[in-house]
Amino acid sequence: MVVTNGTIVSTEPRAPAVANVRVGTSTASRAEKSQTLSPEIMSEAAWRLGWLGLLYATTTILGYYGRRLLIGLSTPGGLTPRFEDWFGLASIALGLAMFVVSRRGFLSLPRLLDVGLVFEVLATFCIAMVEFWRPVPSDFQFMFLPIECAWIVAFPLVVPNTPRKILVSSLVAASTGPLAVVIAALANGRGIDRPLAFAAYFLTSTYLCAVAAYAVARIVHRFNVRLRHAREIGSYELIERIGEGGMGEVWRARHRLLARPAAIKLIRADVLGASARTRDAIIKRFEREAQDTATLGSTHTIDVYDFGVTEEGDFYYVMELLKGVSLERYVQDFGPIEPARLVYLLRQVCHSLSEAHSSGLIHRDIKPANIFVCRLGPDDDFVKVLDFGLVKHFETAIPGTMLTVEGLTAGTPAYMAPEIALGKRDIDGRSDLYSLGCVAYYMLTGQPVFAGDTPVATVLAHVQNEPVPPSARSELAIPPALERVILQCLAKDPEGRPATAAELDQRLAATVDGDGWTQQKAHAWWELHRLRLLDSAPTETRTASPEGESAREHRPRRLCRPRLDRTPG
Repeated sequence: MVVTNGTIVSTEPRAPAVANVRVGTSTASRAEKSQTLSPEIMSEAAWRLGWLGLLYATTTILGYYGRRLLIGLSTPGGLTPRFEDWFGLASIALGLAMFVVSRRGFLSLPRLLDVGLVFEVLATFCIAMVEFWRPVPSDFQFMFLPIECAWIVAFPLVVPNTPRKILVSSLVAASTGPLAVVIAALANGRGIDRPLAFAAYFLTSTYLCAVAAYAVARIVHRFNVRLRHAREIGSYELIERIGEGGMGEVWRARHRLLARPAAIKLIRADVLGASARTRDAIIKRFEREAQDTATLGSTHTIDVYDFGVTEEGDFYYVMELLKGVSLERYVQDFGPIEPARLVYLLRQVCHSLSEAHSSGLIHRDIKPANIFVCRLGPDDDFVKVLDFGLVKHFETAIPGTMLTVEGLTAGTPAYMAPEIALGKRDIDGRSDLYSLGCVAYYMLTGQPVFAGDTPVATVLAHVQNEPVPPSARSELAIPPALERVILQCLAKDPEGRPATAAELDQRLAATVDGDGWTQQKAHAWWELHRLRLLDSAPTETRTASPEGESAREHRPRRLCRPRLDRTPG
């Protein structure tokens, strides 16, 4: 390992991602997960459990004691305390205790839900004791369902758990009715009239409801399992959608074993082509692009961890999640950027492009939304180049790498080099330098080089029109040397541009005097705007985000950029 600019960099090349064409979860793994609830479901169930406890206590107060009060006021001796009143008080205490326990957070979610099942049984027992403590009238109608039935069926709907646990707790809860009848009979020294009728009554009411509760639990659990499987990709669990575009979505995700945050860009199967042959060819191209990006070692290139195809046929990239802001969002929030800082950021982009170009790869979609500025370890204003999804080989023509997805433009009109707009095949890294010149122009002026009424008009302007010098459209004092470098990048003929990204880096360095942008200045800026940036993090965290979003995730080229919060999310 070596340390570069305060960042630890491995001296070994990054291992290419392994394509998991048809990513599936092992049978054993799925079987194990089918017996558990997802964290989201457990969290929601725990929250509901607290409210259910509070509702149970409130209903006892209003229902039982309210009725006792009304009857007592109209009946002589009606307010005389009864033994079953203690079970009413126990019900209130149980409900309030359940509410407090669910809100204090000192129990894990699985343990809390298990305690909830105990609460269900004890609550049912209290209801049954109040209901059956006094002798059952001889004219008692066994056709009416006991109150416990509603409680037994409703509980798994409000507080889901695994079907097996629900079945056990429901059967135990259903048994509290017969138990209450026996306890009341023994305590009061009386026999049980019509025992067979009672047995039939409970079998066709509470025990039948216990079976119904089990059926409800299976339905709810099956839905949860499907949702959980739908939110798993390979070794990653999808947490939150942070971006959406024409080709797919970007999700904040977490590696299940390493707990490492990541951004996953999903490209929907329906945009990969109508025929299986076309889809397979495009997927192969995407796989190659992901492998190529993963082999790039520049610290200023977005890291690609993995890629593959889901069981539904969606292609996906797994990328690092960053915390920061895209240059596009920077201009929207803070206005044009000062020249010294611009040079500081562009040189880092050149670092990324220099390696890519030397490997025969062209980015083809360099734009402010794909350049992310973040805090990475001890470094501020650390640049990550996102969205290498349109990467193209220019040293060798490889069959299958020039496929075009219907509706997908090889670049963004406002930042597209003339030779790409004209469809020339002999393009090289200088087309990226043209786009980078457009980015610099936008960062200094807050306006694109050309802005037509339509995308086609914008593309034609890049081909035909000469740009207005940025100094004529900006209030910033732009050094003449920097303006010359930018206009050289915007030359229509690639021969008029810097030959390589490394050469552009040198020219940019020569435009800065001794008072250039430094890490100390960058740190001061980030500290000054830290709260504002944190407030916008959920929407700005990028990892490659979809169609022009700015800081939410890092996207690999328009496959589905991940956002940063994306922080990296």
